[in-house]
Amino acid sequence: MKPAVILFPGSNREQDAVRALRLVAGAKPQVVWHAEHELPPGTDLVVLPGGFSYGDYLRCGAIAARANIMEAVRAHAARGGLVLGICNGFQILCEAGLLPGVLVRNARLRFVCREVLLRVERADTAFTKAYRKSDLIRIPVAHGEGNYTADETTIARLEHDGRIAFRYARRDGQIDQTDGPNGAINGIAGIYSEKFNVLGMMPHPENYIEPEIGPTDGRGLFESLAGALKAA
Repeated sequence: MKPAVILFPGSNREQDAVRALRLVAGAKPQVVWHAEHELPPGTDLVVLPGGFSYGDYLRCGAIAARANIMEAVRAHAARGGLVLGICNGFQILCEAGLLPGVLVRNARLRFVCREVLLRVERADTAFTKAYRKSDLIRIPVAHGEGNYTADETTIARLEHDGRIAFRYARRDGQIDQTDGPNGAINGIAGIYSEKFNVLGMMPHPENYIEPEIGPTDGRGLFESLAGALKAA
């Protein structure tokens, strides 16, 4: 497993991602500066971490989506390489056209920082094989623009193709948008690309990996990636 974690001006979760990949997946990630034009040789996973790239000016992720390194990330994804975007990384993936839709201001126009419940929508992807379908997992969120939205045709296509990765859920496992942290349509917390090799999600699995400091529900995502890349 040879992950690359992309660092933009304003990123603040890159070391959390690096730590998760080291502790859970046993990997040795390389941090790649946004101005680079190429990914390290042999890169099989690209992680776009959370934070406030370029201060969230213009639109969240809009400037980062045009950084030099993103051409290499697009090429990597086009070859079938795995890409994970977390929080600001999800916003960047949407702005870069690697995922459809957009993340807009939270419904109550407030920054939200708390634990949420996610329902795992499928357990047969490179990102989720360590979970079971319909598992409820605890993962924290920290964002002001996590309200996922898209036109009706795009939402219908995502639903039909099974490309919803996670949804905000209640304790009974049902989706209730009034209980969600940001008002995202259909409770959407994460989505896949058409080939299921790109995942964007607003919650932060990298922060829930160590039993010494809290829940470990985020470990499954990194265990899944490690298993998928080892099998490949």
